[in-house]
Amino acid sequence: MALLVLLLAACGNGEYETIAIDEVSAKQEAGYTVLDVREPYEYEEAHITGAENKPLSTLREQEFSGLSEDQQYVVICQSGNRSKEASAILHEAGYDIVNVSEGMSSWEGDVE
Repeated sequence: MALLVLLLAACGNGEYETIAIDEVSAKQEAGYTVLDVREPYEYEEAHITGAENKPLSTLREQEFSGLSEDQQYVVICQSGNRSKEASAILHEAGYDIVNVSEGMSSWEGDVE
């Protein structure tokens, strides 16, 4: 019985933190890197200053090159749907992430 409890506890529920769009700047100030998971053409149109681009399409293929397991990431997309999927993938792979519930369509801060 104790073994069963340990095995179930080890599985976890796959949870990660989700924040509102207005909390992104505070996370950046705390040292998080914004990870924009939109496609490159979307990222090039406008992205949060300092954000890195790692499209969800590459994360789905377990392509994590350029990412560091020592870095904390705030994951954002256009509306919040792709970042949710990307966050689950990255969390499962062992990355320290925070998902943004909204996306760039709600961002009112500076862009590059």
